[in-house]
This record gives sequence, structure tokens and C-alpha cells, in this order.
Amino acid sequence: MTSTRNSPSARNNAEDALLDAARECVLAVGLRRTTLTDVARRAGVSRMTMYRRWPDMATLMADLMTREWTALVIDAEAEAEGDTARERIVDGLVRGARALRRHAMFRRVVELDPEVLVPYLVDRRGGVQDAILDHLVSWIKGGEADGSLRRQDPVLLARSAILAMHGFVISAGTMLEPAGLDGEVTEDGLDDELRLLLDRFFRP
Repeated sequence: MTSTRNSPSARNNAEDALLDAARECVLAVGLRRTTLTDVARRAGVSRMTMYRRWPDMATLMADLMTREWTALVIDAEAEAEGDTARERIVDGLVRGARALRRHAMFRRVVELDPEVLVPYLVDRRGGVQDAILDHLVSWIKGGEADGSLRRQDPVLLARSAILAMHGFVISAGTMLEPAGLDGEVTEDGLDDELRLLLDRFFRP
């Protein structure tokens, strides 16, 4: 019988279990207060098991965020609706923005450790952003044939769209307003405006 102990699927399952433990730690105490020792304890493994895969918390958190948040984009694309490539791309982006905004771990980071996100907004892109951009570029290229998208470099279109979405994902909460004398601003209302913004941006 062939052992599956060191097979890719076995390694992936073991790594996913450790990432699951890291996610639970972040949800419990926040990102900055989570240590590799905490994750090892929650996962029921030794610290050396953790260190063999990740030398520090930064690399562990990078892998965790990439797994959690890139999956949202892939799911949003699969669920996107529309008759044209533009409509499907816009629908997928709006769905992805809402899913990320509501994601429990993302909300926890914004609530407890918002400074962690600052470098990725003002200094450099992270692995999550690059993965999302690569996915969106491929999606745009695949939709060019039906003529519903503006003719422009797909990389420039993708990066511009992501820049426009940053505020709708990270800062949407600062713009919500309960019903009152000055009107009401809801999450649904902001998402409708994001949809309109993106549709006009991509439209020929």
C-alpha cells in the first residue's frame, strides 16, 4: 500500500489545519496578539511543527490572508451574474467587496489592528492584492471579445478598479448613516453606487 503521509493532499490538509488554528486565534485576540506558540497550542502541535512551515508570524499571516481573502474573489466570480462580460465583472467585484467587508477575520483586523493594513494601502502591494489583480486581469482579458469592455490595457484597468474599491471595502463603515434629517446611507446604497461607478468605468 502506498503511503499518503507525504502526499501533496496530506501536506495541504495539515497546513490548512494549522491555518484554521491561526484564524481562530486572530478571531479570539486579534492579529498582533497572536503568536506562533498560540497557534501551535490551539492546533495541538509542537512549536517546531509551526516553525518548520513558517519562520515567523508575518509569513504565517500572509499565507492565512492570501488563503482567506483570495478565495472570496474566486467565489464572487463563480457567482457573478450578467449578460455581458462587463456586467459579470462588475457584479463579481461588488460581490467580492461585500464579502471581504463582512469577512469575520477582515473585520477583526480592521477593528483591532487596522495599522496592519496601512503599508498595503500606501507603500506596497501584498500577496493578496497581487493574487486578486492577477485574477481580475485574466477575467478582463477573457471578456474582451464581446465588446462590452472599454479598450484599455487590462493591467491598468484592473489596478485602477482595485484602487477605486479600496475605500468601499476598508472605509465603508465610516460613511454609513442611520436614517435621520440628513437622509440615510446604507451598505446596500454604497454597493449600488460602487456598481454604478465600476459599470461606467468599464463601459466603452
